[in-house]
Amino acid sequence: MNGSTIKNDVKTNWRWYLCALLFVATTVNYLDRQVLSLTWKDFIAPEFHWTDSDYGMITGWFSLFYAAVSLFAGTAIDRLGTKKGYLLAIIIWSAGACLHAGCGWLTMEIEGLDSVEALHAVKQGSALALSISTISVYLFLGCRMILAIGESGNFPSAIKVTAEYFPKKDRALSTAIFNSGASVGALAAPATIPFIAKAWGWESAFIIIGALGFIWVFFWLEWYEKPEKSKHVNAAELAYIHQDDEKEADKAKADEKAEKTIPLLKCLTYRQTWEFIAGKFFTDGVWWFYLFWAPAYFSDVYHYPSASKEGATLIFILYFIVTVVSIFGGYLPKLFVEKRGMDPYGGRMLAMLIFAFMPLTALLAQPLGQYGAIFPAVIIGIAGAGHQAWSANLYSTIGDMFPKSTVATITGVGTMAGGIGSYMINQGSGILFDYAEKAGSSFSFLGFEGKPAGYMIVFCICAVAYLIAWSIMKTLVPKYKKIVP
Repeated sequence: MNGSTIKNDVKTNWRWYLCALLFVATTVNYLDRQVLSLTWKDFIAPEFHWTDSDYGMITGWFSLFYAAVSLFAGTAIDRLGTKKGYLLAIIIWSAGACLHAGCGWLTMEIEGLDSVEALHAVKQGSALALSISTISVYLFLGCRMILAIGESGNFPSAIKVTAEYFPKKDRALSTAIFNSGASVGALAAPATIPFIAKAWGWESAFIIIGALGFIWVFFWLEWYEKPEKSKHVNAAELAYIHQDDEKEADKAKADEKAEKTIPLLKCLTYRQTWEFIAGKFFTDGVWWFYLFWAPAYFSDVYHYPSASKEGATLIFILYFIVTVVSIFGGYLPKLFVEKRGMDPYGGRMLAMLIFAFMPLTALLAQPLGQYGAIFPAVIIGIAGAGHQAWSANLYSTIGDMFPKSTVATITGVGTMAGGIGSYMINQGSGILFDYAEKAGSSFSFLGFEGKPAGYMIVFCICAVAYLIAWSIMKTLVPKYKKIVP
C-alpha cells in the first residue's frame, strides 16, 4: 500500500475502544479490591471480632502476595500473549472475589456455630472470639491470594495493549484514561457496596461485584486482536500506531524481533528497570493506603460508617476529585513534547516532578480535619489525584525505554516492588492504629493524640514519598536511553 493511499484513508479509532475496555477492566479490578475495605469495619469485623491489626494483616499480606506473583505475571503475559493472558487474569480474580462470600459460612461450620447471631453473641476477647477471628482472617487471606493472582495480570496486560495500540506520544494519555478506572472504581464503590451489604448482606456485595468481571470477558473475546490482525483497524490507523517504528518498511523482521523478550534476570541489570522499581516501591503503598483505609479513617476519627449517608458522601467526594483531576495527567507530558519539543521521557519526568508536589497536601488532612470531615476528604482526593497522574506517566516510561515484547515483564517487576511497599504501609498501619488507640492520650504526634496521631504519622509518610521516589529515579536515569536487547 503506498503512502498516498494511507494519507487519504480516513483513520479508524479502534484503539480508543480498546482503551475504554481497559478502563472498564481496571474499574472492575478496583471495585473488587474495594469490597473488603468498605465492609470490614461496619459489617465483617463485628461478626468475626477483628481488630485493626487483623485487617492490616489481611491487606498487608494481600499486598505482599500480590507483589510476589506480579514478579512472574508480566513474564506470563508476555509468553501467553495479551489476549489469553488478560482473559485468564480476569477470570481468576473474579472467581476469587466471589469466593469471599463463603468465608462466613465456612467459619461457622468450623466453629460449630449455627447463625450469624451466634457469632455476634461471642464475648469479645474470649478464647472463642480469638479462634473465630483467626480462622476467618486466614480464610479471607486465602480468597485475597486468589484475587491477587488474577489482579496481578491487569496492569501488565493493559500496559502491553497500550504499547501495541498507541504511539509513544499518546501512551501517557491512554494510560491515564484506563488508569482512571482505578479512581472511578473507587468512586463507584462507596455509592454501591455498603448499601448492597446493608440490604442483602456483605456476602452479596462480593458476589455481585465479582460477577462483573465475567461479563467483561465476553467483550474482550469479541473485540481484541493485535492491530495487524484486527478487522476494526484500517491501514491509516495501523500506520499511526506504528509511527515510532524505525523499520516500518521491514515489518517482517520487526515482528520476528518483537517475539523475543528480554529475560527477567537480564532486565534486572538495567538502571531503567531499577528506576521503575523505585518509582513503584515508594508510591504504590500510598495509593493502597488511601484505598484500604479511607473508609475506616472516616469511621474511626469522624464516626461516619461506610453505610451512612455522610460516610458514603465523603468517600465519593474523595474519589470524585481523584477521577476528575487525574485524567489531566496524560495531557501535561503531551504538551511538553508537542509544544516545547522535549523527548517523551524528559517531558514525562518534568510532569512527574510537578505531580510529586500534589501529595504534600496530605500534611493538611488532619490539621484541617478539626474543622470538619469534608476537609480531609478533599485533601486526600487531591493527593490521590497526584498519585494517579504520577502513576500514568510512570507506567509510560516503560514503553519509552523497553521493547514492546518486554513491557509486561518490566511492569510485573515494578508491580512486585509496589506490592512490597504496600505491604509495609498497610501492615504497619494496622499495628500502629491498634497501639495508638490503646495508648490513648499517652501517644501523641504533632499535637494529635491516640489513633488520630497514628493517622497523622502515616499521612506524613504518604506526603513525601513521591519527591523521594522522583529524586531516586532521576539519579538512576538522568536522560532518555532506550534499551536495545
